[in-house]
Amino acid sequence: MNLKLKFLIVLFGGISALGCSQSHMEITPKSYIAYKTTESINIDGKDSDSSWRKTEWTSAFIDIEGVKQPKYKTQVKMLWDDTFFYILANMEEPHVWANLTKRDTIIFYNNDFEVFIDPDGDTHNYYELELNALNTAWDLFINKPYRADNVVLNDWNITGLKSAVKVHGTLNNPNDVDEGWTLEMAIPWAAYKTGYFQKNVPSDKFWRVNFSRVNWDFQITKGQYERKRDSKGKLLHEYNWVWSPMGVVNMHEPEKWGYVYFSSKQVGASDSFNISQDEKIKWALYKLYRAQNAYFKKQGSYLASIDSLTKTSIIVDGKTLKPKLENHSTGFNLSIQSPFTNKLLTVKEDGKFISK
Repeated sequence: MNLKLKFLIVLFGGISALGCSQSHMEITPKSYIAYKTTESINIDGKDSDSSWRKTEWTSAFIDIEGVKQPKYKTQVKMLWDDTFFYILANMEEPHVWANLTKRDTIIFYNNDFEVFIDPDGDTHNYYELELNALNTAWDLFINKPYRADNVVLNDWNITGLKSAVKVHGTLNNPNDVDEGWTLEMAIPWAAYKTGYFQKNVPSDKFWRVNFSRVNWDFQITKGQYERKRDSKGKLLHEYNWVWSPMGVVNMHEPEKWGYVYFSSKQVGASDSFNISQDEKIKWALYKLYRAQNAYFKKQGSYLASIDSLTKTSIIVDGKTLKPKLENHSTGFNLSIQSPFTNKLLTVKEDGKFISK
């Protein structure tokens, strides 16, 4: 059973879901600098605004595990101002089709484009947005990844969302070949506020972000596109193409998402962003976290000491780190005292990251 179908079980049947693949390829997350614009961006599905012409594309998407090259190219541009986070996605697609028109329906039953955002990087309380070529939206608030007992708010909406699609060809016409489609959106920062007076515009800060494109093989039935089935009538698996690869078929491991740094410099300028040492320590903690959970899944209990969990030294930028494992009645804590900031970095048994 693939992850998308398992997600539906969670959303509509109340059963916990995990990714279908257990092998976690360790991959360094991608990063991107989004520059500020003073131009009023017209959300029309086109890249005609001068700010977009000054903005670089991300690297081309790769398959979700970071192994295969997708059949069709996907790239993204990003900008921001004091009100919106702007995203422009360009997708090659020789047959652009969609048939879902109701908001908050299961959009990945069509080919779609998806946005995942975790503003504070603690892997909890994050957001997902999916849109198809008809510009139909599905937006969700997720309090924890599916590896833990979680709550998914399907009725949460991004109030003030602006989005538009430009099809380069003809939508839902199986008799021709298309170039693809472009999706442009403006997501208001206010949608991600956790308090009325919170100032959450991330000027010169980074958020954890990832993008996914779901693409299906199709068949034509009575002149209409639909997802392809095998000889026994079973739907073929979807393709999952992403900006920052996950190393596993599971988008819901936010600690692996990319870094988007929102530079206060104007678009067309030049800035730099380096992933901090504490973030690299965080990667090491989550590697231990996954090993602890894998052991629990197999043995029904947690490992009791750090030496039983790992025999390998953790070295970040030349510093040898000493992780600690604390077991308690409801689970465990994994922690490292950062030699770079002196902060105590902790991952709890439910996957939440804490820095203090």
